[in-house]
Amino acid sequence: MNIVMLTNTYLPHVGGVARSVDAFCQEYRKRGHQVLIVAPEFSEKIENEKDVVRIPAIQNFNGSDFSVALPLSGELTEQLDFFEPDIVHSHHPFLLGMSALRIARSRELPLVFTHHTLYERYTHYVPADSEALKRFVIELATRYANLASMVFAPSESVAALLQDRGVKSPIRIVPTGVKLENYRDGDGHAARALYGIPEQAFVVGHLGRLAEEKNLGFLSQAVLEFMARNADVHFLVVGAGPMQAQIKQLFDDHNLGERLHLTGTLQGEAQRDAYSAMQVFAFSSTSETQGMVLTEAMAAGVPVVALDASGCREVVEDRINGRLVLKHSERDLIAALQWLYELPPAEYKALSEAALATAERFSMENCAASAISHYESLVHQHWPLDDSLYAQWMRLRNTIGAQWEILEGVTSAATAAFDPDHSGKSSS
Repeated sequence: MNIVMLTNTYLPHVGGVARSVDAFCQEYRKRGHQVLIVAPEFSEKIENEKDVVRIPAIQNFNGSDFSVALPLSGELTEQLDFFEPDIVHSHHPFLLGMSALRIARSRELPLVFTHHTLYERYTHYVPADSEALKRFVIELATRYANLASMVFAPSESVAALLQDRGVKSPIRIVPTGVKLENYRDGDGHAARALYGIPEQAFVVGHLGRLAEEKNLGFLSQAVLEFMARNADVHFLVVGAGPMQAQIKQLFDDHNLGERLHLTGTLQGEAQRDAYSAMQVFAFSSTSETQGMVLTEAMAAGVPVVALDASGCREVVEDRINGRLVLKHSERDLIAALQWLYELPPAEYKALSEAALATAERFSMENCAASAISHYESLVHQHWPLDDSLYAQWMRLRNTIGAQWEILEGVTSAATAAFDPDHSGKSSS
C-alpha cells in the first residue's frame, strides 16, 4: 500500500504525536509499504530526510516549540501524483488535517484520522484561551472525525469519549506500540554515573515534555515530599520544555536540588540507559490519550505509578505492574511511591516482570499489524478515479465539496461553542 501521512508535529519535534507517526511509518516500511509524510518545517533541520515533504511554517508559535504550517503549495500535488496514495491518514483535525481532507476527497481515497490528543487541554497555547475555545476545539475535532472513513482511538477511554461526544464514524482502537528492542538491556549503572546518582539510590524517573498540560507541578510537589521523607531518593527527569526552570527552582528552594537530575531530551541508547536507571516511573498527566512513555518504561522492566486517567488505566494494573492512583491527591501519590519503595526485592521483581509482560502486549509489531488490517478493509471499499475528463471533473467537484465541509464544520463548531445552551455533545 501507498500511505500518505499528514501531521502538524513531526521530527525533530519531541512529542507523542511525532514519535507515534515515526514509529508507525518505520514499521509500515519494514513490512514493505510505502509511506509519504507531510509535515511542517521546524527551525532545526534534519539532513537527508527520505519520503518527507516539508511545508513552510511559522516557527515557535506563541512561544512554544510548535510550528504552524502555512497553506500547501502546488509542489505537494505533483508529489502526490507521483506517489499515487491508496489511503490518507490525518493526525490532526486542523491545519494539515484540513489539507488531508481535501486530498482524500479530491482523489476519492479513504481518510483515517487518529484522535491523538485531548485538544481542549492545550488551548493555553492560544492567546485567546477560554471555555468557549475549549468547546470549539472539541466540536471541531468531533465534526472532523465524522468526515473520516475511520477513526483510530489510541485507547478504550478515548474511544468511549468520542462516542459520547457524538462520533458516528467507525472507531477502532489502535495504540502506538512500543519497540521492545529499543528499551531492553539498558545500562542503568552508566546513566547513574553520568548524572551523578549514587549506585544505591532509589530513583524515581519521569520522561516527557516538561509542559503545563502534563500536570508536572502536581508531580513535582509529590516527589519533593517523598524525597524529603527518604534521604536516598533521587528524581531523574528526562525531557525539556517551558516548565524546566520552574521545576529546578522548586527543588532548589527546598534544598533538594542536588537530588534532582534534569537530563534534557535524550534519544536512543542514552534514553534506554536512563529508563534502566529508574526503580519506578512516575506519571501524573491527566491529558493523555495513551500512555506511550508508560509502555516504554515497562519495556525496560520499570514499574509505573500513575494517576487513574485516560491512557493510563489501560496500561497500569494496580499492584500488578505498578500502582494506579485512584484519588488524584498528592498524599495518595506519595503513598503509592512509598509502597513501592518499601517493597521486598522478590515482590519488586514480580512487579518488574509483569511490566515486561504488559509491554509485550503493546508491541509495535502488534499495533502496526492492526492498523494495516484496518487500512486494507477501507482500501478494498474505495475505487480511485482514473485520468479521464470525467474523473478530472469529479476531482474538482470533490475538492469544492471538501472545502464546503471544512467551512461548514468550522462554522458549526463555532456556533455550538458559543451557544449558552450547548449540551456538550456534538451533532454529526
